[in-house]
Amino acid sequence: MLKRTPRSGFQFLGTGQETVAEHSFRCAVIGYVLARVSKTLDGNRVVLMCLFHDLVEARTGDLNYVNKRYVKADENAAVRDMTGALHFGDEIRELTEEFNARATPEAEAANDADQIEMILQLKELGDLGNRYARDWISSAVKRLRTDDGKRLARSILNTDFSAWWFKEKDDEWWVSADRQEKSEK
Repeated sequence: MLKRTPRSGFQFLGTGQETVAEHSFRCAVIGYVLARVSKTLDGNRVVLMCLFHDLVEARTGDLNYVNKRYVKADENAAVRDMTGALHFGDEIRELTEEFNARATPEAEAANDADQIEMILQLKELGDLGNRYARDWISSAVKRLRTDDGKRLARSILNTDFSAWWFKEKDDEWWVSADRQEKSEK
């Protein structure tokens, strides 16, 4: 269901799209990075919280910040219904409760990963011309709690979203890639 559940906030932004499953995967990767950078966090716990933090949306749908002003989903009931028959269901419920409480360093890192994933999406949309993305980014940055999360967000915001694959505009690879592939055959 999460693979087919769109993140609903993009309708207000006017551009962009992402499923809850895509968001959760990227969030988990970011959570892993934050845990490794910190060297003090239980990385497995951070990653698992990131993977499961939006699991309830398979039942409730994705309620964005505007929706949540008017609609209250019973997320605890949704998690109980989804995990009640599983012998490891208690673990999933505990992970989601810990994430929502934000009371542990791991939960704070997982929550930062959740926001940073959105910052990455918004940065890309902003770099591609959506002038409203910057306003949304500033709100997400304000929700960051950890120093590592804030540092990572600054790095993201100071880097063009396409810089990772197009570092050198005059890089020989771009000129000779097609010829290299032909010569390798």
